[in-house]
Amino acid sequence: MCGIFGYVGGRQASDILLGGLRKLEYRGYDSAGIYVAGAGVVKAVGKVVVLDEELLTTPKVGTTGIAHTRWATHGEPSVVNSHPHTDSSGKIWLVHNGIIENYQALKTELQVTGVTFASQTDTEVLAQLIGSLYQGDLLTAVKQALARVHGTYGIAVMAEDNPDQIVVARMGSPIVLGVGTGEMFVSSDPSALLAHTKQVVYLDDGEIAVVTAGDYNVTTIAGEARLKAAETMDWDATVVQKNGYAHFMLKEIHEAAEVVRNTTRGRVNAKTGMVKLGGLEDVASKLSAIKRLTIVGCGSAYYAGQVGRLMIEEYAGLPVEIELGSEFRYRRNLGDASNAVLAVTQSGETADTLASVRAGRERGQLTLGIVNAVGSTIARETDAGVYNHAGPEIAVASTKAFISQLTVFVLLTVWLGRQRGMSLIESTEILSALESLPAVIEAMLADTTAIEIIAKKYAASRDMMFIGRQLHAPIAYEGSLKLKEVSYIHAEAYAGGELKHGSIAMLGPDFPVLAIAPEDAVYAKMVSNIEEVRARKAPVILLTTENAPGADALADDVLYMPKVHPILQPIIATIPLQLFAYHVGVARGLDVDQPRNLAKSVTVE
Repeated sequence: MCGIFGYVGGRQASDILLGGLRKLEYRGYDSAGIYVAGAGVVKAVGKVVVLDEELLTTPKVGTTGIAHTRWATHGEPSVVNSHPHTDSSGKIWLVHNGIIENYQALKTELQVTGVTFASQTDTEVLAQLIGSLYQGDLLTAVKQALARVHGTYGIAVMAEDNPDQIVVARMGSPIVLGVGTGEMFVSSDPSALLAHTKQVVYLDDGEIAVVTAGDYNVTTIAGEARLKAAETMDWDATVVQKNGYAHFMLKEIHEAAEVVRNTTRGRVNAKTGMVKLGGLEDVASKLSAIKRLTIVGCGSAYYAGQVGRLMIEEYAGLPVEIELGSEFRYRRNLGDASNAVLAVTQSGETADTLASVRAGRERGQLTLGIVNAVGSTIARETDAGVYNHAGPEIAVASTKAFISQLTVFVLLTVWLGRQRGMSLIESTEILSALESLPAVIEAMLADTTAIEIIAKKYAASRDMMFIGRQLHAPIAYEGSLKLKEVSYIHAEAYAGGELKHGSIAMLGPDFPVLAIAPEDAVYAKMVSNIEEVRARKAPVILLTTENAPGADALADDVLYMPKVHPILQPIIATIPLQLFAYHVGVARGLDVDQPRNLAKSVTVE
């Protein structure tokens, strides 16, 4: 949540800062602002384009600055609540991602000394605290202030009388340095740095850095020196462009086949029925000995974990639990060292999921990650894991990352299964089908007209329900979430068998139901559930496999998908649901890339 960008070098700063904010806008877009040494501060409510318009009348001077795009936590979106914030002297400027938990106590202390506050934010309290401690040495003032702070932060701070320096610090919210030639960049997400450099330095929690045009110096907040060499990002800047698609969301849905290829590349040997997951090799013996696996995730990652649980239990025979990252650490019985915790996260920075990892580690448990972002906090703090290699995802609603997570769970299921008795025949069958999956997806995406037509038909709906069974029950929840995110339609999701236990009371002619019912072992059960829906006169949209018996007569509208191996069917079923949500949102005239009230990376608890 919230995007931070900074620049110090020889070029004019404001355009570089603005470009960085455009790349980071998916992290928050309630308001935006920049501070450039020598030019001052400019803020605006709304998306970055509004700030761009405000800057048209601002002199283009100054070669160092910080910028911010906001997802509101404390205080409504407004000019006065937007970042950068300053102290009473107007000399200290700060941008912040995170939450200062003891801000009220600090604010009261400062008010007693005569400090007055202009905003409702916790961030201004930190700016004022630094300002009260500043005596010409910004690094010292920031260290002293952070020693008194409880909470999470990724910050970038400047002092007016030292215009060629930015001080950055991190605790729970990401900060990445971009290393250029005679210039340096600061960002809350490495993808925003790709236009300038692929050389990056990831700060860890408790670290602080002084950044100048030609250098960076990293220490802990306590003053311990840290030698941190730059790493090279393997992402391509062209990946974060729309490439002719109307929206990033549509582009990312259509990248599904390539996502499966990238996720499986070098990891599958169908002839031997083996999977190579290099990130798990060092803990293979520990994994083979665990008695239970707990998967944790939030949002779409949680639903991917639900599918993964069913896959692993069915095909690998390992008992699995699935927990919401926001709830797991509050449980009393978290297991012992015979358990392992597997965190699923696209960004690798999700605060609640990170807290779950740390809770497991405190109990001596093996901690694992399925993460898309190399160098992210969860990737660094877990004992081992698997990278998705899905590439950057810009649209707020997760599409290709979710597909990659499901694909990793297939790989992990076979990897664990071969350790626990899965036959060569079964593993070879799964992996052969997985190698063929990208071509199947490409054929399915070649013509999606039917999905668009049906989406437009139901775009005016106020309510909708999604149902499915077994592996497709979590997919129903994911489909419901996607529709809520990008269309603002009230959507529910249930396992098909749960309809009769209360939720069927909502159904009627104005409450469409989308049923996910491939021809599989529970197809007959889903047919019965659909009949229950039809008896209440609710319209039915059926998503089923080609040649499913009686499908045309079963629903008001039918969407067909290719039939693949049962463990892969959820991947195929997900894509029409993503497209359905996309086209409903577009038909309603909404910004599907940046839905209201949402942010891409949730770094607050």
